[in-house]
Amino acid sequence: MSKTHTAARSTALAVAVAVASVAAADAADEKVTERVEWAAEAYEALITAPDRGVPEWLLGEARCIAIIPNVIKGAFFVGARYGKGVLTCRNDLGEWSPVVFLTLGGPSFGFQWGASATDIVLFFRRERGVRRLLKSRITLGGDAGVAAGPVGRRASAEIDVTLSADILSYAMSRGIFLGISLEGSYLGIDADSNEKYYGREVVPESVLFDHAVEIVPSSTRELLQLLP
Repeated sequence: MSKTHTAARSTALAVAVAVASVAAADAADEKVTERVEWAAEAYEALITAPDRGVPEWLLGEARCIAIIPNVIKGAFFVGARYGKGVLTCRNDLGEWSPVVFLTLGGPSFGFQWGASATDIVLFFRRERGVRRLLKSRITLGGDAGVAAGPVGRRASAEIDVTLSADILSYAMSRGIFLGISLEGSYLGIDADSNEKYYGREVVPESVLFDHAVEIVPSSTRELLQLLP
């Protein structure tokens, strides 16, 4: 085989590898973008649920919101669930930040109807739970107080445990909506998805509290338009 032929084959192989790498990167980017789009759909379904929606007072006071769409049953651990979603925080001017990606895992969250996929929305009433999350993975109910959110547009803000809980949680599956406790579950930052989505490494704290992103992707802008 001639040196020219060998060089040509090597060049073709290098080009093929490069193309495959770009295609894989594009697919990964599309996947994280799709996750933001799913989060927007999940949030919209939650807040438009007739008669059993999130109370207006909670929508007004929430400092941060985490949306984890399509949480699924784990394949290897009976009763376990796992999902990936996004988190955004509101500043004193009422402006929501670009999103940061996170993961949710833990027990089956007490679901009684055997749903295979469920959308989870967490309303953080205080920033301290999020700031703990930014330092390391947190356990809900341990590192951060969590309670099932009250259901109904006009549900009273003066409801026992909800007054002390940092996080109020909701779930929707197959059109069934309710507040549900996630005690024992964990939240963690998804650094890989953050890098894929923004095209570079980002500091989650800076994104959430300083809005330190040069260009906010259109999928994020569409999600933020839905928030209170």
